[in-house]
Amino acid sequence: MVLSFILIQNRQGKTRLAKKSKAERRSKQPPPPTQNPSNTTPQVHRLIAPRDQKYQSNFVEFRSAPSGNSSHGSRDLVRQNLSSTKIVYRRYAGLFFCVCVDANDNELAYLEAIHFFVEVLDQFFGNVCELDLVFNFYKVYAILDEVFLAGEIEETSKQVVLTRLEHLDKLE
Repeated sequence: MVLSFILIQNRQGKTRLAKKSKAERRSKQPPPPTQNPSNTTPQVHRLIAPRDQKYQSNFVEFRSAPSGNSSHGSRDLVRQNLSSTKIVYRRYAGLFFCVCVDANDNELAYLEAIHFFVEVLDQFFGNVCELDLVFNFYKVYAILDEVFLAGEIEETSKQVVLTRLEHLDKLE
């Protein structure tokens, strides 16, 4: 279970948080286009925004257009990686929380991880909203780092995460 990246976008498609997993950054091969959140944010938004929450699932197969000038060998690698990813997302009010994961990973576990992340944000900020994410982005990244580490779920106890965040706040 490894996240490639996480995105938080509003209804208009503005990215409020984008983070690529550290596991992806450490790999020796250059990442395919789907692994770079800055290249994919418009694609992700176009894919998930029009979906009907009542009748469609929160899991979407994700393929990005390969980037221009590359050799055939790297295109084959890109095609393999593109067909093996999917977006797991959840909408809370006006925000879409999206993660890009391997196609073989458990979607429900990531859906639960997104919900856990939102619950921690909600408790930390007291009814979190988009403005909290914009004006306190450094705290949001700290919360993200407490919940996810190198693309994997690090902590599943809300109290442990909030206690660590309290300690970080005291250091400021």
